[in-house]
Order: sequence, then C-alpha cells, then structure tokens
Amino acid sequence: MLKSTTIESVDLSSLELLPKSYITIRHPRVQKILKIQATICTAAREYLNSLGFIELLPPIIGPATDPGIRGARQVAFDFYGHEYKVMSSAILYKQMAVAALNKIYFFSPNVRLEPLDSVKTGRHLVEFVQIDIEQAYISYFDAMELAEGLLTHVIKRVLERHYEDLKDLGREIKVPRRPFKKLTHKEAVDMLRSQGFEARYDTEIPWEGEKLLSKIINEPFFIYDYPLGSRGFYDREDPKRPGILRDFDLLYPEGYGEAASGAEREYEFERVIARMRANGEDPAKYGWYIEMLKYGIP
Repeated sequence: MLKSTTIESVDLSSLELLPKSYITIRHPRVQKILKIQATICTAAREYLNSLGFIELLPPIIGPATDPGIRGARQVAFDFYGHEYKVMSSAILYKQMAVAALNKIYFFSPNVRLEPLDSVKTGRHLVEFVQIDIEQAYISYFDAMELAEGLLTHVIKRVLERHYEDLKDLGREIKVPRRPFKKLTHKEAVDMLRSQGFEARYDTEIPWEGEKLLSKIINEPFFIYDYPLGSRGFYDREDPKRPGILRDFDLLYPEGYGEAASGAEREYEFERVIARMRANGEDPAKYGWYIEMLKYGIP
C-alpha cells in the first residue's frame, strides 16, 4: 500500500503519471478538485432544473456527430455494417430532443482526437464531459443571458462550499459581475490588432488571440456575431446581415479558453443543405438529420 506521504510528494504534472490515474486520484489535491467538480455538477443541475429544463441521458455513439470541431479528428468504427462515431459533440441530437421537449440538457461525454500541438495550449482534452443545453424559441442574446446565469450560480455554490479547498489549491475566485462584457467578433479583432496581434475578420480568432483578450478583459466575456464559414452549418446566418452568424462564445479570464458556445439554429432545409455544401460536408452523411429538418424543428 502507498503511504499518504508518498502520494502527496507525487508530481502531478509528470507525463509518466498519465496512465496511472490509480495513483493520482489518491492525491489530496486531486481529491479536492473532484469534490469541487461534484459541486459544479450539482449546482448546474440545480440552476437548470429551476428554470424548467429537463435532463436527458446523452447519446454515446451515432451515425453522425459534430463536424465543427477545430482541428480534431473523430473516432469512427463499424457498427453492424454501418460507420458510426463516438460523440465529439451531441449538438445534432439535442436539436432533435428540443423539438419534443423545448428545454433540455444533458451531461455529454465527448471524445476528440486532438492534434499533439493542442497539448501546448493547456486547454484541450481528448476525453471530457460538457453540459449540452438547448432551448426552443429564444434568441442568441437570451442564450447568452442563460449562460451568464448558469456560470454565476455555479461559482456562487463553489465559493459557499469549497472556500477552504480553493485556498489550499492556490485559487482565489470571485463571482463575476453581470452583465458580462460583450464584444462583436469585429470588435474583438479590432482590439487584438490594436495590441499588435494579427487577427482576421473572416475567420475564427486564434487560441493565442483569445488568450490575449482574456488577459486584457480579465473577467468572463462574450464574443458574438462570428463570420459565416467560421462555424458549423447549424449556426444560423442573420437574415438581415448576410455573412454574420447569430452565435457566441463565452470565454474565461486568465487564458483558460471557452466556457460556453451557443447560437440560434439554422432550421430551414434548403439553407442547411447549402451551408453543408459550402463547408465541404456531404449531406448524405447526415441522413436522419436531413429527414428531421424536412419534418420541421423549432
């Protein structure tokens, strides 16, 4: 049996420990983190349930998954003669569920084969769980308000229950002020260029650019109105502003990256097919999704 003093002396940053979670999980630091994680899950459910959301069990595999994952590959395998994939994101499936129940969420396991270079960013995991939320008949500004409320509620609960644990972990956090700062994609690019960072108006903001913005603003903040082509075919293009998507990212301070991402959805069959083709996607790969669009979704 390993002594606790031996466990406490383990260097958790060592790559040699990656396959040895039976050791790292016993470390006092990891135990505190796991307790905080449990509170985060409980608080998120508490908040969403209070607003009338219904929790569903997530899909694990399916014939199609999110094509809009930056640079990562998907895990595909033979499923009784058909190619299926392990979920990299259940975004297509939550659109199916919300057509029936209007307000849904699930804790969705995701697997993404990230490029090795992504390890250097400190913000990418091959396997993780995210909270997928979908609500019918709201705007993307309503969705931003929901994301604000959820994050704020979770942080309050963590501070109430784990103040001493956070001190032991060397973390001092505060409940962010609402409303969160909002930048259009263009405003974010302008800010980066004013700092000498080369960013483009017609594509995603690079990870290093997001990191720089998060250090400047130093609070959770939104970037919204991304350019067409920077996101998947499911994010709705603004009918009054061609080339602009009605979507957003919520970013953490301190360079930790994306906290949440959301958008209004393209729901018109012809527009989705056109977007798929423009993005280089084969509509035939999304058979059930196409049929659902013909049937109609909110």
